[in-house]
This record gives sequence, C-alpha cells and structure tokens, in this order.
Amino acid sequence: MPDLLLELRSEEIPARMQRKAAGDLRKMLTDGLVEAGLTYEAAREYWTPRRLALDIRGLTPRSKDIREEIKGPSTTAPEQAVQGFLRKAGLSSIAEAHVHSDPRKGDFYVAHISKPGRAAEEIIAELVPGIIKSFPWPKSMRWGPASAKPGSLRWVRPLQSIVCTFGPETEEPVVVDFEIDGIRAGNVTYGHRFHAPGAITVRRFDDYVAKLEAAKVVLDADRRKEIILHDARNIAFANGLDLVEDEGLLEEVSGLVEWPVVLMGEFEQDFLTIPGEVIRLTIRANQKCFVTRPQGAGEDLSNRFILVANIEANDGGKEIAYGNGKVVRARLSDALYFWKTDQGDLPDLDQLRESAAKFDLDLKKPLDQRMARLDHLNVTFHAKLGTQGARVERIKRLAEELAPVVGADPALVARAAVLAKADLQTEVVGEFPELQGAMGRKYALLQGEHASVAAAAEEHYKPQGPSDRVPTDPVSVAVALADKLDTLTGFWAIDEKPTGSKDPFALRRAALGVVRILIENRIRLALTSIFAKAFANFVGGADQSSDLLAFFHDRLKVYLRDQGARHDLIDAVITPQSDDLLQIVRRVEALGSLLDTEEGKNLLAGTKRAANILAAEEKKKTLVAEAVQPALFREEAEKKLNAAVNQAEKEAGQAIQNEDFSAAMLALSVLREPVDSFFEGVLVNDEDQAVRANRLALLARIRTATDQVADFSKIVG
Repeated sequence: MPDLLLELRSEEIPARMQRKAAGDLRKMLTDGLVEAGLTYEAAREYWTPRRLALDIRGLTPRSKDIREEIKGPSTTAPEQAVQGFLRKAGLSSIAEAHVHSDPRKGDFYVAHISKPGRAAEEIIAELVPGIIKSFPWPKSMRWGPASAKPGSLRWVRPLQSIVCTFGPETEEPVVVDFEIDGIRAGNVTYGHRFHAPGAITVRRFDDYVAKLEAAKVVLDADRRKEIILHDARNIAFANGLDLVEDEGLLEEVSGLVEWPVVLMGEFEQDFLTIPGEVIRLTIRANQKCFVTRPQGAGEDLSNRFILVANIEANDGGKEIAYGNGKVVRARLSDALYFWKTDQGDLPDLDQLRESAAKFDLDLKKPLDQRMARLDHLNVTFHAKLGTQGARVERIKRLAEELAPVVGADPALVARAAVLAKADLQTEVVGEFPELQGAMGRKYALLQGEHASVAAAAEEHYKPQGPSDRVPTDPVSVAVALADKLDTLTGFWAIDEKPTGSKDPFALRRAALGVVRILIENRIRLALTSIFAKAFANFVGGADQSSDLLAFFHDRLKVYLRDQGARHDLIDAVITPQSDDLLQIVRRVEALGSLLDTEEGKNLLAGTKRAANILAAEEKKKTLVAEAVQPALFREEAEKKLNAAVNQAEKEAGQAIQNEDFSAAMLALSVLREPVDSFFEGVLVNDEDQAVRANRLALLARIRTATDQVADFSKIVG
C-alpha cells in the first residue's frame, strides 16, 4: 500500500502553536481523505520551528467506485418537487431518472448514480491547497507582492516550500503535483538554516528523516525534548548541580531549535539574594533558560543556568553562553532593583494616611504601605463591583464572620485579609504577575507578620485547579473562603454568571475551590446564611442565594463524581435547600455504604415497590388514609411493618439530629425484612376501601421514613 509524505516548510513558527498546528494538519488531511473514500493504516504528525510534516502509511491508491440510488417523489408529484429531486441527484432532466413501482405507494422516480473512483494523487492534490488556505492559525500573515491581492495566501509565517510524495515502498514515489500562490509541491526540502542550508531531495518518510538528521534537523519534537532533558541533567550533574526541571519550558525550548545543543551559563553570586522564584521566572521568561541548584541543597538555587542553542559553535559554545549570561545579568539587575525597592518606603507616604487609618495599617511597614496605596489609587477590581480597596473591606468583613466557623483567630484573620492583596502594588508582582501571593508571603515574613498571616497572603488564592492543594491553616481557610465567596456573590449580584462554555471570571473554579476547602477540611458551613451576609455587601445588588446555591450543587456533583461517587446517590441526597456541603457528602457516603449491603439492596427494592404502588394509586386518585389506623390491620405482616416503621422513623430521625448518618441508614435497614414480608403476605388493593386506604397510608409511611435520609426513587437499581 502506498505511503504519503507531506511537509510544509516556512519561516519560524511560534513554539506555542507548533504541536496543535501539526495535530490540526493531521486531522484535516486524514478527515478529508476518508471523506473522499480513501482509507489509511496509520498517520503521525511531526514539527520543528520551520516545518510541519505528516507521515501517512497504507493509504489506498484509489477510492472505490460508488453506485447509489436516490429515491425521488411520486411520478404524479408537482413540478416543484420534481425539480428539487433533479437538483439533489444532479440530473439534467427527468428523462435520466428511472421509475420504480411500489404496490402501496405507486410509481416513483429513482436516480441511479454512478461515480467512478479517483486516484489518491488526484484527491490529495485537491485537498492540500484547500487545507493550506483554510488552516486555523490563531494568527496568520501575508507576504510578498502577492499579498496585495484579495484572497492571497495567508500562513503563520511566510510559507517557503512544500514536499508531497506518494507511493509504495517497492516503487519510486511520485510527486503529487499542485500549486498554491506560486509554490509548487515537489520533493526538495532544506536542512538546518546555518549548518546545512542546501537543497535535499527526498523520496519517502524514512529517507526524509535520515537526510534531515544528517542536515542537523531532529524532526521528532519529543526526541528533541529527550535530548535536551538528558543533556541538561548530565551537564548539571557534571558541575555538582541538579537541574530544576520545567515541563512547560522544555516544551517551549524544543520548539525553538531544530538541532538542540545544551550549554551552561553563569551569573554573579550576589544575585542569589533575590528570591529563587524571581530568579527562575526572570531567566525563564526572558532567556528561556533552566535554573539549577547545588546537589542536596534543598530549594536554594546556584548561579549557573542551562541554555539550549540551535547551532554547534566552533568554540564549543563559549560565546553563546557568555552572551546569554550578559543578558541574564541585566535582567537580574532589574529584578534585584525591584526586590530592594519593595522593601523600602514609598515616595508618596503622606498621601496614604487616610487609607492607612481606614485599614489600621502601620506605614512604617513596606507591605502596609502597598496596601494603603492600593486603596488610595482606587485601583478598579471590576467596573460594576468597585475598587480593590472596597473589595478588601468586603473580604475582611466576610473573613471575620467565617473565623469562628473554621476555628481561626479573628485578629489574625482580619490582618491577613487586609494584607492579602497588598503585593499587587509591589514592583516584583508588577513585572511577574504569576508571583502574586508568593511575594506577599515573603514580604509579610520580612516585616515580621505572624506565620499564619504570611501563609494566608499566598494560600488564599488556592486551590487554583483540581490538582492544586487546598489551604489547611485556619487563617488561610477563612481568607480563601471569603475571597472566593465575595467573587461569586459579587458577579451573581450583577448578573455576570457563567453561560455555556464561557466563564471569563473563572467562577466555576472559584466555586469548586470553596467545595474542596469545605469538604477536604471537614468544615460545616451553612452557605445560605453566609451568602446573605455577602450579598448585603453589594449596594443595589440582588440577593440570588438560591440560584448560587444551585450552582454550588452542580460543582459539588462534579467534584463527587470525580471522586467516584454515583450520580444517582448524589441526586437522591441533594435537595434545593441543602446548603451544608459536608453534610451532603456524609449522607452520600452513608447511603453508598448501606446500598453495598444485601439489606440495603433489598430495602431499596422494597421501598421502590412501595413508592411505585403508591404513585400509581395516587395517580388514579385512589383514597389514601391521612393516618395509619392499627385497628384496621388484618394481617400480622401489617402489624410488624407498622411497628418497624415507627421504630425506624424514630431512630433514624434521632440519628439525623445527631448527624450520625450511618446510624440513620442502619435504623432504616431493619425495614428490609418486614417490608419483604408485607409484600409477600398482604394484598394492598383489598376489596374493602377502608383497609385499602389504610394499607396505602402504611406505604406512605415507608416513603416518609426513607425520605428523611434520601429520595430512594432517584436511586438506580
């Protein structure tokens, strides 16, 4: 079976776009081939900074002949219907159609369509130009004289050549001939821009890869990553260091080079007084380099860094390493300036006294000064939700409400809430926004804040995602909950809720953060009461507590399903009024444990049977007694079931009051045997109307008793 090789070579493609672009190319071409009637055995995409490539194996050489029948209207149908049929079938006149007969429907038109198969080369030559012209780059450009013409070729960077060969291993492959904006497909590519800029003639994928390798191009991006990581570890180890690995940076750097050459640079020891996170981000963001640390030195960094060049220099890379070192030193000089400036006094202290008094800040402390400035400058949080200063006030009030609930010191919580956003006014965070929180913690410790206050400055943003850890320090928990609940109630108050897949303010993540903090810290919190306090902070905003609670129920369901809980058990336990998320979780756990037992399974079957009979009779408007009357019992099974329901209802109710949901489930489980006996020995629909109404009332008692812990009708099984 023939194989297809396709390469689109251009100027340098941004590293962040390469992997997705190669995947898009594979999907677009293989989907097009299949739609055209071809099949293939395997397809794999490759990419470097200067090329996207596809290796498609076992492609059928020709699409199959197609014969199909298109059924048309009746021979007596109006002209309009006939013309529509002709257009659909591609016929020029009704004389080209056939007439078929049906004993019931009479005569009708049928078009016999016959389409001969097409050569794969013809299909490819038609598909690829269309794919290139419609390629979904996030950003693309036009170039050269042709760019002035409407509809001219656009690509992420100027497209320079196209390789497209097709054929079996046993024969010389052919060049699939097509042209797009003056670029004609061929069998010629080019190697490394500096080491091997000459033309290379290729036949099929295997020799294409080999010839590129000889021309200093490693085609496989994952192999480039392996080379970089292996060499970086080795060069670090040889110098008594450990590489600080960074998967995101490794992915990016592998997209910047076609021939990776790993080198080591260095900077002055004095720069190590800067926090390690700042050094790492400075070197990463500006020079795309990896940092190192002395072997066995914990989190402390060394003054050596790892860089990846794209050429093998004659001097072994000394000048490249030196040049990178110069740039790193300049960047670290800026970082050192930011770090020291943040620890000094602000020049506008006299203007900050009113804000300092509002938040009880000490203007002798650098972080307090930054918080005062954040308030003084009226930095906007959201146009409809006011300033950052106003938001800090709201978070502080809410955090103080939450402090006793989570077991935190109210004074520490108030202090932590006031300082939590202060680092937004620091120079370091201004340069590296991703360090907000982390720098707040460092600056808080430097000015002698309590460890819990410092931790809250960083941890109140957590968890940032499903894999991020949740805060456990009570002070951090109080501020984190207040921060997220203020965000959620604020955007609900101005009716800016997530819609469909759109969630620009990450409100789903904030709600899931609240869910995880409460459940993983085993915290009991009545959400509706805290919602009411939070909504009261927004003047003119509507209290949408019930709608927000429903949103939390959805997030809780997502969380519990990810933890392996059954969706039907969650639905059975949650009611629109359920506002204690930890209690919901405990109920689900207890219900799951009950249903894992034989008693639980049988009880479920019995209660469902009772509910179904009751529902059917209620639908028929059959009389159901308002209360069970023991005097009307005729069978021993009725008496036993009534006694069991009385006992189970009482014990389950008491257990629920004590919030012992396992005990509540255990109390209900004793109903299993009397329910079974009742259905085996008692006819519910007795001829005596009073007896029947009494027995239906007894079934209603079963439903009422079980509804205390869960809606059994929602449980599958």
